Amino acid sequence: MMQDTAIYNEKIERVLSNINKVMIGKEEEAALSLVALLAQGHVLLEDVPGVGKTMLVRTLAKSLDCDFRRIQFTPDLLPADVTGVSIYNPKELKFEFRSGPILGNIVLADEINRTSPKTQSSLLEGMEEMNVTVDGNTIPLKRPFFVMATQNPIEYEGTYPLPEAQLDRFILKMKLGYPSAEQEMEMLERTSRNHPIDEISAVMDRDELLAVQEKVKDVYIDQNVQQYIIRLATGTRQDTAIYLGVSPRGSIALMKAAKAYAYIHGRDYVLPDDVKYLAPFILAHRIILNTEAKYDGMTADAVIEKIVRNTHIPIRRDFDS
Repeated sequence: MMQDTAIYNEKIERVLSNINKVMIGKEEEAALSLVALLAQGHVLLEDVPGVGKTMLVRTLAKSLDCDFRRIQFTPDLLPADVTGVSIYNPKELKFEFRSGPILGNIVLADEINRTSPKTQSSLLEGMEEMNVTVDGNTIPLKRPFFVMATQNPIEYEGTYPLPEAQLDRFILKMKLGYPSAEQEMEMLERTSRNHPIDEISAVMDRDELLAVQEKVKDVYIDQNVQQYIIRLATGTRQDTAIYLGVSPRGSIALMKAAKAYAYIHGRDYVLPDDVKYLAPFILAHRIILNTEAKYDGMTADAVIEKIVRNTHIPIRRDFDS
C-alpha cells in the first residue's frame, strides 16, 4: 500500500511538472487545478483573454490521457448542444443518441457567462449528479469528469451572470493573472519554434486517476480541523457585510479540497494551515455581499480574508485534548 502511494505521488509530481513546462510561473494555479480534480470538484477560472486558461485545461487533459472536450458558450447555444440530442435514423427506424461535449473526461466550458441561464443550467445536472437527462433518458457521464469553466471579468455586455446555484457547484474559483516580464520572456523563448504542449506526454492514465481520487477520500481530518471549517462557514453567515453566507455544501467542499491538498503534498492527514490557505479560493465565490458593503468598496475576497484572520486556528493542544 505504501509503495502504491509513493508511485501515485511521483506521478502527481510529473503531472504538475508537465503543467509547469507549459504554464510559466503558474505553479500555484496548477496545484489548485489538481486539487479540484482529485477532490472530484470543478473550477471556475475568471480572467482576461490570452493568459492561458484553455492551455491549462488542455495540458491537464493530455498529462492524464483523458478525453478533452471544449464548449464555446455563445448567446445562441442550446442545452442540446451541450448534452447531446436524439436523432431519428430512418434505416434503423429508431432514435439514436448523439453525445454532446459534456460526455468527455475533462471539459472546458469557455466563457460560460455568455450563454443563457437555460443553457448554463444544462451543466448543473452533470456537475452535481454525474449524469445528464436527454429526452427523458438518464445517461451517465464518463469518469473521471472535470469541468473547468472560464469567464471574462472585463466585458459584461451581452453576458448572463452565473446564478448562485451554479456558482456553488464549483469547488473553487481562481485567477491566472499576467506573467512577470521575466516569465513572459521565457514564454516567448519556449514558443518561438514549437509549443511546449506538443512536447509533453501522458504520465498518468484514467484508471490511476480514479484510484488517486479514492485514496484522497481516505486522508484523515481531525474533528478539530472539521470544527475549524465550520467556524469559518459560520463566520460568513454572521458577518454584517454578508447578505448570503456559505452553505453546508461549501463546508464539504473545503474539507474535500483540504484532503486533496494534503495528499498532493505527500501527507495522509489535513493540517489547519491547509484549510486556511484554501479558504479564500473555496468560500469567496459562495457569498453575496450586502448593498452597503458593495457601496463601501468591499470585495468577497477581502471579507473572507478578514473572517480567516479572526477565526481561531486549532493548535497542538487542541488535538491533544
